[in-house]
Amino acid sequence: MQAPYQLLTVPVPQADTRKERLRVLVALASYGTSNNGHLDRLIREYRSMTFDIDIVILSNIDKKPAQNVECRVGIPGRDPWSLPFAHKPLFAERADRYDLFIYSEDDILITERQLCAFLEATQFLNDDEIAGFVRMEEAVSGAVSYPDMHDEFHWDAGSLRSRSNYVFANFTNEHAGCYVLTQKQLKKAIGSGGFLVQPYQWKHDLLCTAATDPYTRCGFTKLIPISRLDDFTVHHLSNKYAGRFGVSAAEMRWQVDKMLKLAESPDAPVPLLEPETKLWRRMFSKEYYERINQDVLNAIPPGARTVLSIGCGSGVLECALAAKGLQLTAVPLDPVICGGAAAQDIELVYGNFRAASEKIKGRTFDCVLFLNMLHLIPDPVETLSLFRDCMHETSVMIIQSPNMWSVPEIWRRVRYSYRYRGLGNFARSGVHTTGVGKVREWCGRSGLTVGSNIGIPHKRARFMRGRFAELIMSPNFISVAMKTAARAGVSARA
Repeated sequence: MQAPYQLLTVPVPQADTRKERLRVLVALASYGTSNNGHLDRLIREYRSMTFDIDIVILSNIDKKPAQNVECRVGIPGRDPWSLPFAHKPLFAERADRYDLFIYSEDDILITERQLCAFLEATQFLNDDEIAGFVRMEEAVSGAVSYPDMHDEFHWDAGSLRSRSNYVFANFTNEHAGCYVLTQKQLKKAIGSGGFLVQPYQWKHDLLCTAATDPYTRCGFTKLIPISRLDDFTVHHLSNKYAGRFGVSAAEMRWQVDKMLKLAESPDAPVPLLEPETKLWRRMFSKEYYERINQDVLNAIPPGARTVLSIGCGSGVLECALAAKGLQLTAVPLDPVICGGAAAQDIELVYGNFRAASEKIKGRTFDCVLFLNMLHLIPDPVETLSLFRDCMHETSVMIIQSPNMWSVPEIWRRVRYSYRYRGLGNFARSGVHTTGVGKVREWCGRSGLTVGSNIGIPHKRARFMRGRFAELIMSPNFISVAMKTAARAGVSARA
């Protein structure tokens, strides 16, 4: 496989040049037998290294795939997906016996070159930082993709750090199916009180939580050396998401190149907003890779020629509108995500809400898009007011929001109340509780009048479309608003 990047790599030290071989403990979580072929390959890979390596398999069944490989049988919780948590007490028991600790799922290939790169990069990190990895997959066609880039996960441009010959950055999806800790880092994680915990899930599911706790509970920040990304890209051997999940190698290259350029800039990049909520599984977060929503397209007036899209992510919708001949101006979620829009020569206006509104001051647009993020803004009224000035008397603002007072959502809140811990308190949850009435109120206070609301039913409830109960059965909805004075004028002429 040809690597998607041609970057500097770290030479592998030879065994005879080391005064003392590194002691490494590897814990491989392996449920059932479906990945036995990948497990065998991992064992061969670790056995070929010049380190002193002990391998422990954590499984629900007794496995003895190779000589001198230990197998611990047992699941820490009632859910089979809690199996990966079994590596934590193992690491704690042997914290004094090894220099390096590797946790991995049974289909994540880590090479000796990558471990050497980890050791070298660690020299340039602070005590509360850990060098981490991203996963790649390879399709049958040979196409490389990166499955960890999806939903609201993104490169944090504000996390860039340049040290020596390295550029480090945080990727907001901490999960890569593995992690590596030095003995010092492991002991600090254990001492934090966040490492030795019972199986649980919140931001991630059980499987992912076990592989991310050092970053999410123990006070560490995961930093990826993007200037040497090849050395910190591990192969997800099962390739289970290839071709249907994540981003292409070209998209990853564009984003990393953009990050490297930002690292050279004296001006710190400013994101538009915090897209991730603090609720269970990050529900109601703003996705960076949103699909085109036909209901949104249908809400755009046929006569619209100019469109302002506030909160542009990967640019799929904006590119589709530009292809129809509309003139697009977009305010991206951050300077890194908008490669698709940039490739189509869509005008991009960077900065936070206030800075972006200042840059387009005096201009008006036929349609303003505000999709899936008003509930994430600390002061929605102030933000709506900023962009009200971008509308003329016949402009419309299309606001898409989660309908948290819909029947399906209320049922989920009753049934799974613990998942909504903090909802109703923006500081705790990072989200406002939105519904048709709340959006109408915000619009009214900012000088806008909602003329209509359109329910977006779940695909299994499409039969409700056009019926009286459409809105109350829809988990998402669209509000179409105009400037209040203009709306009054339209009504008077009618």
